[in-house]
Amino acid sequence: MPNADRAQPDLPPLREVIARHGLSAKHSLGQHYLLDQNLTDRMVRTAGNLSATHVVEVGPGPGGLTRSLLKAGTAKVVAVERDRRCIPALNELRAAYPDRLEIVEGDALALDLSELVPPPRRIIANLPYNISTPLLIGWLKRIEAWQGLTVMLQKEVAERLAATAGQKAYGRLSVMAQWRCTVEIEFNVNKQAFVPPPKVTSSVATLAPREKPLAEATWNALETVVQTAFGQRRKMVRASLKPLGLDLAALGIDPTVRAEDLDIETFCTLARAYQDAKAE
Repeated sequence: MPNADRAQPDLPPLREVIARHGLSAKHSLGQHYLLDQNLTDRMVRTAGNLSATHVVEVGPGPGGLTRSLLKAGTAKVVAVERDRRCIPALNELRAAYPDRLEIVEGDALALDLSELVPPPRRIIANLPYNISTPLLIGWLKRIEAWQGLTVMLQKEVAERLAATAGQKAYGRLSVMAQWRCTVEIEFNVNKQAFVPPPKVTSSVATLAPREKPLAEATWNALETVVQTAFGQRRKMVRASLKPLGLDLAALGIDPTVRAEDLDIETFCTLARAYQDAKAE
């Protein structure tokens, strides 16, 4: 990475920063600090060359992943942090990288993150466990604004993102993510790597936007169909989709299958039919 060869500032150990600022992780905020710089460096490497990329990081906490992003030569990092206890520690990091780190105190769920940086932009974040799914859904709705997402989240959520029809993990998140993106699980992270250790294993996943959606549909129609189908996932689709009043046979869809058996293109067919029915 071209800019990674710059002289790096001499930073104190992250554990020392956490102790000095009293930054015990808050369960209510879904915080689990990742202190292993080798792991955060590895995560950043999966995103490729960032020397011309503007990165938004959500939930930086004391700044472990932020350090790796800056060390890798990222053009600009905007760190969005809700926990004001972490701001002084992040300000120390900003002083070390005055031109390349900006700190925004706020709730990422309430912000349009694409407005914080110009393109090309990317999200790279160790996502708070308790809001990872709503964050992802919000970003997927406007995925065209992003070069991609590189996120650390619960392994279970990563598996849902990447699951295909017929797999147990396949569901709403799988369909909505893969309709707009290709999804790759990069590597898993043992829970003992975190402070405090969470109860589950984590994974790093990459979501790369498709040039165009996998099949024609509108977000709202597809989301309605998918939510309705998976809301009663054990039932056959003739029962689970009955509230939508769709003629499955006319669409060439076997009414005796379950939602998990329908691929994304079929869900898009259903979404178009639902949209047309609404328009009548």
